[in-house]
Amino acid sequence: MNHNSNLVLPAYQTETQTQNETDISVWRFRGSDTAAKASSVTMRVIVYKLFDECSLDVKKPLLPLAHGDPSLYPCYRTSILVENAVVDVIRSGKGNSYGPAAGILPARQAVADYVNRDLTNKVKPNDVFITVGCNQGIEVVLQSLARPNANILLPRPSYPHYEARAVYSGLEVRKFDLLPEKEWEIDLPGIEAMADENTVAMVIINPNNPCGNVYSYDHLKKVAETAKKLGIMVITDEVYCQTIFGDNPFVPMGEFSSIAPVITLGGISKGWVVPGWRIGWTVLNDPKGILKSTGVVQSIQQNLDITPDATTIVQAALPEILGKANKEMFAKKNSILKQNVELVCDRLKDIPCLVCNKKPESCTYLLTKLKLPLLEDIEDDMDFCMKLAKEENLVLLPGVALGLKNWIRITIGVEAQMLEDALERLNGFCKRHLKKTESSFQALSNGKI
Repeated sequence: MNHNSNLVLPAYQTETQTQNETDISVWRFRGSDTAAKASSVTMRVIVYKLFDECSLDVKKPLLPLAHGDPSLYPCYRTSILVENAVVDVIRSGKGNSYGPAAGILPARQAVADYVNRDLTNKVKPNDVFITVGCNQGIEVVLQSLARPNANILLPRPSYPHYEARAVYSGLEVRKFDLLPEKEWEIDLPGIEAMADENTVAMVIINPNNPCGNVYSYDHLKKVAETAKKLGIMVITDEVYCQTIFGDNPFVPMGEFSSIAPVITLGGISKGWVVPGWRIGWTVLNDPKGILKSTGVVQSIQQNLDITPDATTIVQAALPEILGKANKEMFAKKNSILKQNVELVCDRLKDIPCLVCNKKPESCTYLLTKLKLPLLEDIEDDMDFCMKLAKEENLVLLPGVALGLKNWIRITIGVEAQMLEDALERLNGFCKRHLKKTESSFQALSNGKI
């Protein structure tokens, strides 16, 4: 069975149906465009465009390395202990009922116990809200902060869902840079310069998607101090905290909640490799009660009251899943990812138009800088990826989808052989599009390209 059979992809050829205007004139309803602007900045829109460039005529299987879902591949399958926890709940009948909007108490207690392992300022079950994956947490928190003229600070590059939901909620988006020359640290002076009296929060992603870095204790403390100075909260996305294969230890942002209030977003989709189970959480790290006194807690609860609940079956399994979580449970997955990073970085040495400035030490992606001056008939990263998809049936993500123009993101959360095939195609594509200069011919003759 094809590992990619569960992917929801457009057909190779997109058919557009048109209808005579007179056919619909008798109907009083029309589709709303409320989500049009927000949808336009999602990653899916770009990925689907790339899939549409692929063709059966290429005679090569489609290699989808633009988005990340390691669960498609047997080598990343989650622990049998985790699967059994869900099976046991199903057989017991304890997960068949509705649950409260904030989540069932055993699940909230399990999340509190889990995150408290690494926190000085402990959280309580009432500080935890269970969500439909981490994405619903993003949606609920941003909607809870939306008010006229409010703005939010998002990293560049970033996970695009933050911008999409901010736009949908009516929040003005202001982007601060992550600095590649400083191992993707946050540009804190830049944050101070762009914030104003209408700024409500900054978002950080740690471990970072898409850069793959893990922030240090000292850097995160400076983030908290900057937030306090500006009078804003920190929203921290820590869904990849169990997907680390480098040397830098993970430090939760909640450790600095005594400096500034922190809202932590997490879930089991990445660490346990079960994104289809749709379980996440939102944790309020706020020992001084600032989020409650400002009405944020109430707003979050109200927004949860009008949104779908997370599945009770998996909620009821969370005490078993999180209670038995340890480093050994994630070791195999992280070892495979580290090997894949080494494989890709080694092969990229033979492709001069793509440069990896820093090996990722977390997450399931690798960012490479596109060296456009070495290429002919390639305008930018989007053009590169569109032509790559058309010529090789290989789909990589252009950096513009993440807010980082002329970079390319490669998914490493796949099987090694798939990466080998992808890099071979990538190398052939770059050879064909390399500028025909004396230096490039010399590199070709020496086997460096």
